Amino acid sequence: MLSNISDRISFWSLFAVIVLLPVFFLPFTKIPIETSKGLLLVIGLAVSIIFWTVARFSDGKIILPKSWLLVSGFGIVLVFLLSALFSHAQKVSFFGTMFDTGTFYFILSAFLLMLISSIVLNNFEKVKFIFFGALISSAVALIFQSLHLFFPDALSLGILSAKTDNILGSWSTFGLFAGFSALVSLFVLEFFSISKIMKILFGVLILLSVLLVAVVNFSVIWGILGVFALIIFIYKISFYSNNSGLQTEVKHRNFPTISFILIMISLLFFMAGQFIGGFLPNRLEVSNLEVRPSFSSTMSVAKSVLVKDPILGSGPNRFTEMWNMYKPAVINNTAFWNTSFDGGWGLLPTFAITTGSLGILAWLAFLVLLVITGFKELFIFQKKNTPNMEIVVFFFMSLYLFVASLFYPVGPAIFLLAFAFSGIFIGLSAIKKPEGNITFSFLDDPRKSFFSILLLVAIMVASASAGFKYIERFTSIPYFQKAVSAQTIENAQSSIAKTVSLYSNDLYLRTYAQVYLVKLNSLFAKGSSLSEIEKADLQISLDQAINGAQLAIQYNDTNYLNFTLLGSVYESIAPFGVSGAFDKAIDSYKTALTFNPLNPSLELNLARVSFANGKIEEAKNYANQALALKQDYADALITLSQIAKAEGNNTEAFSYAEKALLLYPQNQNLKQYMESLRVSDSSSSISNQEQQTNN
Repeated sequence: MLSNISDRISFWSLFAVIVLLPVFFLPFTKIPIETSKGLLLVIGLAVSIIFWTVARFSDGKIILPKSWLLVSGFGIVLVFLLSALFSHAQKVSFFGTMFDTGTFYFILSAFLLMLISSIVLNNFEKVKFIFFGALISSAVALIFQSLHLFFPDALSLGILSAKTDNILGSWSTFGLFAGFSALVSLFVLEFFSISKIMKILFGVLILLSVLLVAVVNFSVIWGILGVFALIIFIYKISFYSNNSGLQTEVKHRNFPTISFILIMISLLFFMAGQFIGGFLPNRLEVSNLEVRPSFSSTMSVAKSVLVKDPILGSGPNRFTEMWNMYKPAVINNTAFWNTSFDGGWGLLPTFAITTGSLGILAWLAFLVLLVITGFKELFIFQKKNTPNMEIVVFFFMSLYLFVASLFYPVGPAIFLLAFAFSGIFIGLSAIKKPEGNITFSFLDDPRKSFFSILLLVAIMVASASAGFKYIERFTSIPYFQKAVSAQTIENAQSSIAKTVSLYSNDLYLRTYAQVYLVKLNSLFAKGSSLSEIEKADLQISLDQAINGAQLAIQYNDTNYLNFTLLGSVYESIAPFGVSGAFDKAIDSYKTALTFNPLNPSLELNLARVSFANGKIEEAKNYANQALALKQDYADALITLSQIAKAEGNNTEAFSYAEKALLLYPQNQNLKQYMESLRVSDSSSSISNQEQQTNN
């Protein structure tokens, strides 16, 4: 009795995770959608695992699928663990800011989702619930987004502002999910015996999915969708043209018309580009302005990282630091010269950078085994004449999502669904084999019983602890949002203090330091009118600002932003006579430059501090280096103009300012600055004439 109840709770909890992943988010909270999905995963997975272990206490039996695919999945987890242990920023690699995609704990959760899916979803009745639940969830997501395109304000739900904002993540991620819905619906129409009403509904879902893919207008989606539709088309033609042993309804539909149409549409949009693809986005006034590193730039970073750390890579979740360190110099000629990308061209290529050659081998082994196992299910029925399309559909679903992860940095929802469907595929494949499962009974032997129960208790405690710890860290998000949006310094102080007490990461600690830096500057602005209490508060604010920046560096000493913030703190206090502040600011900016060597803004920071410290030649050199890195860097031109003006060279100062104005002709501040140079130059000329007259 207890075993049955616990197994049901475990199933429904897992059902909620898989089915709700595409549509789950927390409206009116301003909590990022991808972070909300992490909450669903952690809580649902913890509950499922805990009640599965409770059921095992009762029946004294553990049944695991016998699958090399599961073993290879565990190999991926092991590689991520080793890479995280040897990472230069372990806290970033293990958990990140908030359960980031690509951290060790995220990959562990994805593997556990696959494992528990293969164990709990071990019969076709349960899987049918999951399958149709996932289809309904997909339909809800697509319908909601379609309505949101026309009524973005009414359906914003406090978190979706622009038309392209959606409940899956990025706009391209949503397009990939729409392609996934079209593919699954196509598979059902081609290979399953369903009623006419269901055929109409699935046809409508395909049409809606294709229209939304066209609205997204991303060539990668059309390419993947077309290839998978072609596989379905060839498979249907090759093996279902023989009518023997097949259902009557399938016999009369030998030619896969819908698959053929979808192939032609995909090819048309893939080849035609903006000529046809831009029609719907232009009519709906939708633009996909999403930017990511190109394939060549991702490979360039990968080459540099693998030369330095060939075995285990940079460490999980550290692509941003590697991008800042090794990005191509040509990036400075684009509008994204100061952008720190958190992922590469695709999610799996990003993992190649962060986990090295071992990670590449682990992922290759997993994907190759997935394809081999899936193709065995596709073609094994030639001998037995018993196709298992219920199993094959989950293979296609998981393969599509993994391929999407190869060509695009998909969000957590798509990546987790790929693992969940792989787990279901493993579980269904195991139950049809005579020795597909490993059964371990432990109540009949006291020695087995003791160690087995001890292991189950450990699993239960670990799951519960992980869930509680995540909830504690998750509750820091609202306090952080209050700190960022606070109208007063006092409110910001109290909110950020609560945030850091719940969870400390370098983002929170930088914000903590910035809050006290703002307070510090407000006290400095009062000058000599400070009271004794305010003077004491000034010292406390200074200590807290420096301490926050230093703690951020301790958390991640390879993130240039942490050193940049510490430099800005010292730069702010240096003009007020704080001993050694200029030198400490220079040291901090130089350290930041070692982790982002091609960033001209860091060179400019050094120029600004040197100029304020009266070191004109050094300031000039740093500003010129910034300009060498980015030739159209207006801020560097203005700094050089100010240096020339300080040297009394108004002609050179005016020349630099004029070049900056050519870059930004509408900038009013630049126009005012040039006018001040003209006035200064005129005053200087008059003064010289008067002096000559007096002589």
